[in-house]
Amino acid sequence: MNAAVLAAIVFVAFALGYRFYSRFLSVKIFALAEDEPVPSRELEDGIDYVPTPVHVLWGHHYSSIAGAAPIVGPAIAVIWGWLPALLWVALGTIFMGAVHDFAALVISLRNRGRSIGEIAGGVISPRVRTLFLVIISFLIWIVLAVFAFIIGTLFVSTPSAIFPIWIQMAVAMVLGWIVYRRKMALLAPSLVAYALLVAAIFYGDEVAAAVPALTRISVLGWVWILLLYSFVASVLPVWLLLQPRDFLNSHQLITGLLLLTGGLLVLQPTIQAPMVVPAPDGAPPMIPFLFITIACGAISGFHGLVASGTTSKQIGCMTDARPIGYGGMIGEGTLGLLAVLAATAGFATTAEWHGHYASWGEASGLSAKLGAFVNGGATFVASLGIPVGTAKTFMAVMVIAFAATSLDTGARIQRLVIAELAEAYGVRALTNRYVAGAVGIGAALLLALNQGGGQGGLILWPLFGTTNQLVAGVTLLVVSVWLQRQGRPVAYTLVPMIAVGAATVWAMTGNVLGYFQEGLWLLAGFGTVILALDVWVVFEGARVLLGAQSPPPLPELTGGGS
Repeated sequence: MNAAVLAAIVFVAFALGYRFYSRFLSVKIFALAEDEPVPSRELEDGIDYVPTPVHVLWGHHYSSIAGAAPIVGPAIAVIWGWLPALLWVALGTIFMGAVHDFAALVISLRNRGRSIGEIAGGVISPRVRTLFLVIISFLIWIVLAVFAFIIGTLFVSTPSAIFPIWIQMAVAMVLGWIVYRRKMALLAPSLVAYALLVAAIFYGDEVAAAVPALTRISVLGWVWILLLYSFVASVLPVWLLLQPRDFLNSHQLITGLLLLTGGLLVLQPTIQAPMVVPAPDGAPPMIPFLFITIACGAISGFHGLVASGTTSKQIGCMTDARPIGYGGMIGEGTLGLLAVLAATAGFATTAEWHGHYASWGEASGLSAKLGAFVNGGATFVASLGIPVGTAKTFMAVMVIAFAATSLDTGARIQRLVIAELAEAYGVRALTNRYVAGAVGIGAALLLALNQGGGQGGLILWPLFGTTNQLVAGVTLLVVSVWLQRQGRPVAYTLVPMIAVGAATVWAMTGNVLGYFQEGLWLLAGFGTVILALDVWVVFEGARVLLGAQSPPPLPELTGGGS
């Protein structure tokens, strides 16, 4: 099967989904109005609440959700064949993931930019707020520890990526200062900044050779550096680092997607993977685990945390929620699609693919997943005449840049979640952004240090996929209850909620039972607690939906649209 043809079919489906389905949701379900008040203007503080042009915020939001997950998930899920992974990425993005992200963004905008966990307390019950915020905090805890380890691993394995990544941070802060303090138009300086980033990629090897101290930093050393950086990024004004850095990342991601797509068109590679592999060696059942393995790239609870945690506080116009929420997820679905194709058509022969995906154990390792994407993507890019070494560095920098974005966005969300819990229980000290940020990063650092080499987060990583999807299901439940209380149709969020919730509870239950059987008590304990909290939240939400439980009064709305 020609990979370029498959890509074209899915691109058309994405375009139609955005053109028609997102418009239907915007007009008929959410009733967005251009003149509605928005939190960024009503609560502007120059730190978190900052009105931002749509194209800049799109870059920030897209980069924040498009971390390493939409790459590593598809790169392992293709072990069941290319067709299941491709269908889930395409249909999941259009009818579930983009709806989830759009809905989470809208409900936060209508509730003063509060996080989805905080909103759950006002929509369902105060008890649900606490339960949901605990689940969210657990998810972000894993993300911070594991993504720091992933980036550290890539820095050690690809030292040529170190210089471009840190140059990007410095250039981004200069760009933020120029735009927000000197009031310059963004386009010209951002293009200059991006040109510097691209140039840095070509000099990555030379700098690594000239400064050998960089290559001697261990993965553990990078974990320390990255988590300390994340603390700083989480407390800085959003306009100084996150917005401009993520805007540059969006340039890089768009460039990467164009190069990968162009390489597909030139190379016209053949899919080397089988269409369907029902029972790969050592793999869990395709159903329900396909829907857990590919989370980001189809639907992801982390996206709702970004949408309601940071993005909703920066939207300058209510109708911008459509291109940012729904359109941003279409962008991530595109990345997930290209990851599927890189991991199935980036191999020279079918035998080579089978060698890489010989068993679940061989294909599911971190280096195997990232390697399948970086090497396969570099094959596509190299077909455009770019040297293979440079292409690999570019792909590695792209992966690291988006993992870093998810890392510091996650740190900011964790700070806000801790502050929300502290405010609910009257712990004033934890409402301070520096204290809350330090607690969040300190907990992640303790988790990372729990095992040698900074890889302690990997102990709990098997719970990430199911916890992430449980958060997505609960987010859709909260939105469904909110829509019902507004007198609006709920089917468009409730049906995806039931689908992702059922698959995830099924998978989580199977995983927890397996952990008990294998004596993996830490995973079994945490998994049991998370599953119990989720069932509790869903039970209370279902009672409100069915009218068996009286909800609290609806929280104060930011503006119109009620």
